[in-house]
Amino acid sequence: MPPFSVLVSSGHGGLEYLYKQNNIYDFFAVAATTITFKILRGERVKRVLVLMGGTSEEREVSLRSGKAVYEGLREAGYEVEALDFTPETMHRIKEISPDVVFITLHGRNGEDGTVQGYLELLGIPYTGSGVLASAVCMNKVMTKKLLGFEGLPNADFLVMKKRQFKKDLFDPALLVENFGLPLVVKPVTQGSSVGTSIVREANDILLALEMAFSLDEEILVEKFIAGAELTVTVLGKERLNVLPVIEIVPRNEYYDYESKYMPGMSDHIIPARISEQEREKVEEISRKAYEAVGCRGYARVDLILDREGNPYILEINTLPGMTGTSLVPDAARAAGISFPELLELFVKMALEN
Repeated sequence: MPPFSVLVSSGHGGLEYLYKQNNIYDFFAVAATTITFKILRGERVKRVLVLMGGTSEEREVSLRSGKAVYEGLREAGYEVEALDFTPETMHRIKEISPDVVFITLHGRNGEDGTVQGYLELLGIPYTGSGVLASAVCMNKVMTKKLLGFEGLPNADFLVMKKRQFKKDLFDPALLVENFGLPLVVKPVTQGSSVGTSIVREANDILLALEMAFSLDEEILVEKFIAGAELTVTVLGKERLNVLPVIEIVPRNEYYDYESKYMPGMSDHIIPARISEQEREKVEEISRKAYEAVGCRGYARVDLILDREGNPYILEINTLPGMTGTSLVPDAARAAGISFPELLELFVKMALEN
């Protein structure tokens, strides 16, 4: 098939040039106001298996992501099969014997390195990050500790363990003294903001803790940082590229589960309403975070830019959503990359990994 090019309008210079030939991607720095993606299509992958569903609290979102990816890959010309992944169906992966697995599982037992490890044992290439990066990024505490070690900015935090928590003896004033109000409470290993609370009154702290503990054995209490919510999609492994920075404006108090997945519940502003200097800083920190945890293929880095222009990393999503309201497809579209082209890029990078 003949080569094709996609012109990606970036609105700024100093980005990178992505070139594909003989199933090897090279990123070359260029000083230009655009990026050109040239993908020379060689022999197509015969079969892609989309893993979707799963058993986590994010199952319904995963099914929607999987459906969108299934249809997009078919549009791109691949032979595609979908599997609702559960302990009862996992043996089907070996039976199907795909050339590559496209993982659209979200949350535990899918995004946390477990499925990635199983696919490693089977010797089947898969999209997204490997076992270690997936496990680290699923655990908010381990992510924050690693980012802190690397000197990357994230909010002050405290870890609380369910087995040590005594409701009758706990004094919420201790958290207020350390973090002030509002403060943020999160389960450590949940995604999509499941179980997350922004607590504005001391009387509501115990309720937020109990809700988070109902979902996890460990929870995270964080200092609340007011500012613009931003997200950056990072691509690649050794030489990295970023898609346009998105500013998220949720209808609710913050970018919660409803804001993420209900149409009309958030606005994605591209490009983000930040200065050129702030954009460069946000992109650089996102690249460093991606590298620090060992991501590959693609991931989404979520941040807060405070009112003084300082970015703080919230989390790193190694398998971000691929639904009609998801951020990564929106960033790609803003860069001139269609959804089927984006999926094809992910598949080809999976084969190289």
